[in-house]
Amino acid sequence: MSRKILWFVLSGLVILGMVTVAVAATPTPPESNFESEDPTTLYNIVSANDMYTFDPAWNYESTGNTIISNVYEQLVTYNRGDVTSFVPALAERWDISEDGMTYVFHIRRDIKFHNGADLTPEDVAYSFRRGLLQGGDRSPQWMYTEPFFGTGVYDISEVVAERVGLEDRTAFVDAPRTLETTDPAALVTTCKMVMDAVQYDEEDWTVTFNLSQAWRPFLSTLTQSWASVLDKDWAVENGAWDGDCSTWQYYYGITSETTPLYDVMNGTGPYMFDHRTPGEETVLVRNQNYWREEQNVPMFEGGPTGASIERVVFKQVSDWETRYAMLQAGDADFVYVPREDFTRVDSMVGERCEWDSRSFTCRVTNEKAPLRLFVGMPDTSRTDVFFVFDINVERENPYIGSGELDGKGIPSNFFDDVHVRKAFNYCFDWETYVGSASTGETVQNVGYSIPGMTSYDYESNTPTYTYDPEMCARELQQAWNGEVWQKGFHMQIGYDANNDTHRRIAQILQTNFQRIAPKFNIEVIGLPQYSFQTAISAKQLPLYISDWQGDVRDPHNWAQPFLVGTYTTRQNMPNWMREEFQELVSAGVTAPTSEERVSIYQQLTALDYEYSPAIRLAVATGRHYELRWMSGYYYDPIYGTDSRYFTTTKQ
Repeated sequence: MSRKILWFVLSGLVILGMVTVAVAATPTPPESNFESEDPTTLYNIVSANDMYTFDPAWNYESTGNTIISNVYEQLVTYNRGDVTSFVPALAERWDISEDGMTYVFHIRRDIKFHNGADLTPEDVAYSFRRGLLQGGDRSPQWMYTEPFFGTGVYDISEVVAERVGLEDRTAFVDAPRTLETTDPAALVTTCKMVMDAVQYDEEDWTVTFNLSQAWRPFLSTLTQSWASVLDKDWAVENGAWDGDCSTWQYYYGITSETTPLYDVMNGTGPYMFDHRTPGEETVLVRNQNYWREEQNVPMFEGGPTGASIERVVFKQVSDWETRYAMLQAGDADFVYVPREDFTRVDSMVGERCEWDSRSFTCRVTNEKAPLRLFVGMPDTSRTDVFFVFDINVERENPYIGSGELDGKGIPSNFFDDVHVRKAFNYCFDWETYVGSASTGETVQNVGYSIPGMTSYDYESNTPTYTYDPEMCARELQQAWNGEVWQKGFHMQIGYDANNDTHRRIAQILQTNFQRIAPKFNIEVIGLPQYSFQTAISAKQLPLYISDWQGDVRDPHNWAQPFLVGTYTTRQNMPNWMREEFQELVSAGVTAPTSEERVSIYQQLTALDYEYSPAIRLAVATGRHYELRWMSGYYYDPIYGTDSRYFTTTKQ
C-alpha cells in the first residue's frame, strides 16, 4: 500500500485487522503538491472509541453524535460556526409567541427520507414525542422535559410519579418494570400531556411546541443530534414505539444497546448509512437525491447544498501507535491526537492556522510537511473529578478497601464530609496538570461554567482553589472529627485505561497525598472503558474522572448537569444540596434579563466553591490536524472539530 503523502514512518509492520501494511524504515518527505489517491473517499476517520447507539433520542456521546449528525437532520441549525445565529433546516421558517412559550415550525415540503418515504409533520412530532416518552437518565431528553414540564423535571417518569402522588419523584427513573405496573390512567394522562406539548397540523404543514415557561436556550437545543427527525413508519417497523398512548410505558427506559434503532439509520441528510462492523468501522455514502441539492437550499449562508465526498469510512482504532502510523502513511485524513502527543505530531505540520476570534490566519511553515494544523480554538469541553457522596457497597467493592476509616479503606460516605472534598481540591496541582497532562494549552477553570458563557468570571473575583499542601493538611485534620488525619485512608481511583489524561489526573492526586503523609494512600487503576463506565453507573468508584462536552451554547447546559442533573445523579449527591442548587439553577434559566442571569449564575459559582462537590479542572484550547489535501474545515464550537463531513473536500 502506498500514498504520495508518505512521511516519517515507523520501522516494522502495522497490522490493521486482516490487512498488513508494509512500513519503510527511513523517512521519505512527501511531494509538495499534496494529492490523495482517492479524493472520493474520506477514509479512516480514526477514533479510539466506538459509538454507543445510532438512536438519536438516546445517543449522548460525541462518536455517535458525529455519525448521526451527517445522516439525520433537525428543524434548525447553526449559521456555519456562529452559535448565536440560527438558519432553517427541515423547517423553512418559525414563529415564536411574545411570551416565548409557543414555537410554530413550518415544515418544508418535498423532502424524502433515505428509504424514499416522504417527510411529514407527523414524523417530526413523533420523533420528539417518542424521545420524551422513551426517557432515560443517561439520555439527552432532560433538555426537553425541562422546558415542556418545568425546571427540575429531568425524566418523563417524574411526571408519572407526580400524577400518582409519590413523594419521591424519581421513584420510576430508569425503572421501566416498576413504571409499567403503576396506575394506567396516570400513564395515559402523561402521554397525552406529551401529545399536547408537541402538536402537528397536516393541513398547515406545521409542528407546534407548547412550553411550560419561556426557555432561553430552546432553539439551541433543537440543533443537535437528539432533535433528529425520524420516519415514523420506518421506526415502528423496526420495533420502536407505535405512537399509541396505551403502550408507551413498554418502551420507556430502554438502553443504548436495547433500543431497536441501535444499529440502523434512516434520515434525510447528506449522507446515508451503508454499514457498521462493531468495533471496527462505520461507513456512510453520499445521498445522491439530497433535497438541498434538488431545491438549491444551502446548508448555511454561503455554504454547500450537499456533500462532495462520495464515501466516509469512520474507523475505530484504539491503539494510538497504529493511528499514528496510519497518519504518517497518509491512510487517515484526520486522526484524533492525544494531547501528550502533540509535539510528536507537530513535526509533520507544514501549515499552521491560528484562530483569531472569528476566523483562522494560516501560514505555510514547511512546504514538504504533510499536515495542516488548526490551533487556538476555544473549547467547549472539560474534564473534572467528581466525588461520590454515597458509594455503592451492596456487592463487594474493591475500590474502597476495608470499607472502614481504619487506615485500610474508606467508608461509603467518605466524601459526604466537606472537609474531605476541600482537602482533595487543595491537594490537586493545577500547574502540573496544565503543564504536563494538558501540554500547557489550558487555563484553570473558575467554577462549573466555562469561558464564553454568560456570567463566567473572567476577572477571577470568585474564590478558586489552588494547590496548597498546608490547606490540604488542615482540611484533613478537620475531616471526620480528626479521624482521617489520625488513621489515614486507602482507596482506589479507577480511570478509563484508554485516556492518558485521566491517568495523569489520578496520579497527581496520588502523589500529592503521599507528600502529605504515607498513610494517605491512593492506588491508580486503569479499567477497560466498558468496566469504567459500568463502575460509574453503579456508583462503585469513590470518585471518577469524566469529560463533558457542551450541548448548547448556554450556561444552563453547564449548571444543570454539574449541579443538579447528570453528574449529581452519578455522584449520589444528597438531596438537600441538589435542592439548594436547583433553586438557583431554575431561576437562572428562566430569568427575563441577561443582568439577572449573570447575578444568579455568579451566586451558583460561589456556592459550588463552598460545597466543593467536584474538582473543577481546566479548559483547553482546541486543535484539529488534517492532511493538506483536505479543505472545507471550519471551527464549530458545538459540533466539534472533525464532524461536519459534508463541508469537506479532497484533492
